[in-house]
Amino acid sequence: MKNTYVILEAYKKKMDINFEYYKVFYYVAKYENITKAAAALGSNQPNVTRIMKLLESQLGCSLFIRGARGVSMTEKGKLLFSHVEVAFRHLLSAQEEIARQGSLSCGTVEIGATETALHLFLLRALRNFRLEFPEIKIKIHNHSTPETLRNLTSGKLDFAVVTTPFEQPKTALCRNIMDFEEILVGGVHYQDLGAAVLALDHIKNYPLIGLGRGSATYRLYKDFFIGQGIDFEPDMEVATSGLMLPLIENNFGIGFVPRQLAAPLLEKKQLFQIQLDCRLPKRSIQVVSDKGRGKGLAAETLLKYLKVSGSSQMNDV
Repeated sequence: MKNTYVILEAYKKKMDINFEYYKVFYYVAKYENITKAAAALGSNQPNVTRIMKLLESQLGCSLFIRGARGVSMTEKGKLLFSHVEVAFRHLLSAQEEIARQGSLSCGTVEIGATETALHLFLLRALRNFRLEFPEIKIKIHNHSTPETLRNLTSGKLDFAVVTTPFEQPKTALCRNIMDFEEILVGGVHYQDLGAAVLALDHIKNYPLIGLGRGSATYRLYKDFFIGQGIDFEPDMEVATSGLMLPLIENNFGIGFVPRQLAAPLLEKKQLFQIQLDCRLPKRSIQVVSDKGRGKGLAAETLLKYLKVSGSSQMNDV
């Protein structure tokens, strides 16, 4: 029994030391400056430098490159930080949960959202949510669907609100929030195209604006056009869906956009719908969460609210 006790105490001591090392590493990596990290930790520069050398010795690799203006992470340092950053975020969230003891006053929720999901659904839902729960802090990270899902599975997000299609992560739970329809539109320069129903291959005669490679939307339309025996390559590729409507409205070309987002400009005759002789792919907005990871009270509250809000919007359609 005595030997077991000694072993457990030694293991506990080692874990305490390791945690302290990683805590120091986190702040040095965050500030990329040993002096600033020492100030944030309430320590001093020699002590921080000593701990970093001990951690590097323990791991058997260099974590930082020292320079005149500070430090920068090596590739192995970046790899370690990607894990340590997630761990510290969860620890801070846990501290907030304990501190508020069931209250929502300190809750923070990290959401990943694509631009289409943000404008079609999330903004209105969050506006109403903030009126009911003004004490909950919300951080929105706007990226493409693939990048958003990568951030979710790596633990950087509480949940994601994205548009289909996407490859569902193995540990993910998905809920359909709302369906939406996309239409082909053009500016006033292309309004004559709206006078007749066009064959899909006919639009190759006009400049096409679309989201770039790496986006789920690009892959969706690439596969759709291939299924129709037509090659699909936008003449102008944009990084975000928010750039689509301004470019189309200013007659740079035609493009596929959600009907709800185009509606105000269609009513003002600043955009014109171009009818096609085929159905475009169906799309939806999904809330995706990681079933293998627990959520804080604030995140659970917002997630339940979005599900109810989504059901309400689908009933209104």
